[in-house]
Amino acid sequence: MDTGGFVDEKGENRLYVGNLDLRINEASLIKMFSPYGKIISEDFLWHTRGPKKGEPRGYAFIQYSLKEEAELAKEKMHGRLACGRPLVVRLASEKHLEDSSHDHSKRSLPEGNRTRFVNGSSSGQMSRDEKVTAIKNKLKALEEDEKRDPKKQKI
Repeated sequence: MDTGGFVDEKGENRLYVGNLDLRINEASLIKMFSPYGKIISEDFLWHTRGPKKGEPRGYAFIQYSLKEEAELAKEKMHGRLACGRPLVVRLASEKHLEDSSHDHSKRSLPEGNRTRFVNGSSSGQMSRDEKVTAIKNKLKALEEDEKRDPKKQKI
């Protein structure tokens, strides 16, 4: 079925844009990324519940009509400062492994458990048991951190 190239099941022409400053809105995001090609959709994510309801989540997805446009935008925009913050731009189909400098959740994991996120299973997904183990290890690491620095304890 020919859909004119607008359906991209592999995410090859869809970009993840992260580390967005809260001052960046949908219009400014489109303005920043439109020089690189025809944007056919944009998903700007918002908190839908909790105390941050209605606030931006700090990331969005932009879909171009062509894979080459998305790759050009990724090349030109990744690392570019927007409101003083470096943008994280990657193809939506890429795993979040190559740019772990912006992933704060991995920093506090004990060294031995980090490889589990990198290796995972052959499908790139963690099994339920692996997820439970990772959560337990994270909690243990946080508890040890609190013992070393009591000021970090949550009230």
